[in-house]
Amino acid sequence: MNDHESAYAGLVDVDTHDQWAFGTGFDDPLAGVDLTFPAGIDGTDLATYCLMLGDDALIAAQRLAEWNCRAPELEEEVALANIGLDLLGQARLLLARAAAADPGLVPVLPSGSPVPAEDALAFFRDGRDFRNVCLVEADNGDFAVTVFRLLVFATFRLAVLQRLRGSSDPVLAAVADKGAKEVTYHRDYAARWLIALSLGTPESRRRTELALHTVWPFVAELFATHPVEARIAAAGAGVDPATIRPEFDAVLAEVLDAAALPVPETRDGVTAGRGGMHTDALVELLAEMQCVARAHPSARW
Repeated sequence: MNDHESAYAGLVDVDTHDQWAFGTGFDDPLAGVDLTFPAGIDGTDLATYCLMLGDDALIAAQRLAEWNCRAPELEEEVALANIGLDLLGQARLLLARAAAADPGLVPVLPSGSPVPAEDALAFFRDGRDFRNVCLVEADNGDFAVTVFRLLVFATFRLAVLQRLRGSSDPVLAAVADKGAKEVTYHRDYAARWLIALSLGTPESRRRTELALHTVWPFVAELFATHPVEARIAAAGAGVDPATIRPEFDAVLAEVLDAAALPVPETRDGVTAGRGGMHTDALVELLAEMQCVARAHPSARW
């Protein structure tokens, strides 16, 4: 991976992995990509929508990175790291699009700072400016919790990305086409592990059942349509999450049936992440994720 000139090159050349990198030694990641706004779409709405999808991926990737050197087996460490890298790549693409759609959302850094816009959004926003769902920021818990959360998140995200392939925004459509292939694997990986854990030992079964009750309160938020999501969907560029609930429920029911687990009862949980209201877990996560960049805002990595 010697050439990281453009994050968006990975949308064209499927054999490159340029989209994985964050840092300051890169050219504009949107160079050469059609940035034309579809007619009738507000730039701030498009940017905010991209932040929602990008922040989901960024924070989920950070949580998965916490399994490095802690996963049950070396193979799972590698698998979780690769899933995190996939999501990090999606995050960079989406944050770059957000910055291009509305530069006013990008934090102002010291004059002469070499930090690119997508990194400024990742490392120099406070928690209230993040738009991720609370599902992805919660603590990892044990391996069963992480597996079930990944299944829930990947099932939701895959349904969104599959529909975004038809987005009137060319960048979102390209990101979705590439990302859907990655998230299909994420969902399969999590489903296989959930079934294995549930049908394993009495202890793994107990932990799996506990994981369902731990994660499920965050599910309702995924389908609570934010006004920005509604407007972007109406304009043909985005997806109203409420419309994908039936598909989500069908997939989860199939996996849980194979795992001999009941579908959890619907419970209200935290529902304000899209509006910037988060749990204390995000504050702690950002403090760790952002500390080096904030300590050296003018550094060149």
